[in-house]
Amino acid sequence: MRPFVLLTTRVNDVAAAEEYESFLQMSGLTPGELRWVRLEAEPLPPLEFADHSGFLLGGSQFNVSDPDEVKSPLQLRVETELGVLLRRVLEVDHPFLGICYGIGTIGRLIGATVDRRYSEITNEVTISLTPEGVADPLCAGLESSFGAFVGHKEAIGELPDSATVLATGEGCPVQMFRYGANVYATQFHPEMDGPAFARRIDLYRDAGYFPPPEAERLIAAAASSTANCGAVIGNFVRRYGG
Repeated sequence: MRPFVLLTTRVNDVAAAEEYESFLQMSGLTPGELRWVRLEAEPLPPLEFADHSGFLLGGSQFNVSDPDEVKSPLQLRVETELGVLLRRVLEVDHPFLGICYGIGTIGRLIGATVDRRYSEITNEVTISLTPEGVADPLCAGLESSFGAFVGHKEAIGELPDSATVLATGEGCPVQMFRYGANVYATQFHPEMDGPAFARRIDLYRDAGYFPPPEAERLIAAAASSTANCGAVIGNFVRRYGG
């Protein structure tokens, strides 16, 4: 099987390593089958589409909707390099799954509105599949409504008609969409189970995703949760691995 590529941008080494481990767990891939590229640590290397089954883009401390004048040189470099790659992905409809930061990054390129109207505090929420989501192969095995973990300062406000909404939520109307046949993005975190999300909350307790005094309550709730929608990632790998 040609390897998949996981693109990450987390400057916290512990969070970055745990994110990679979560993707390995939910995908069922080995380290040799999931190439890890840390964009915050190095420029994006050449990535030949013919050599890779698909690309995954994880979450980030970055927000694409922030004005360019407040973005760091690191963020501007990462966004520029991702833009070049993702425009190619969109042009040829290469398999892609963007998560959290990934939904804003790919969303902006297809003409979606990305802003802070539908931010969600770090928490478990209920996600509901649309009829199109129920029929989509990446959602196979999911209930029509399921629990998932979120925590984001920005989200898709409006999506162009060229994209298909696959999942929605009470506090955020676009939780998952498809563009073309093979480009996907989720606002929620299918790579994370409860224990992994609890550790993420602990690491990010002062990052502005929730009031710091709420940290222990949120950690306890996540640690005891049985929410797991990792089937999205497993389905992506099974569909495109080759």
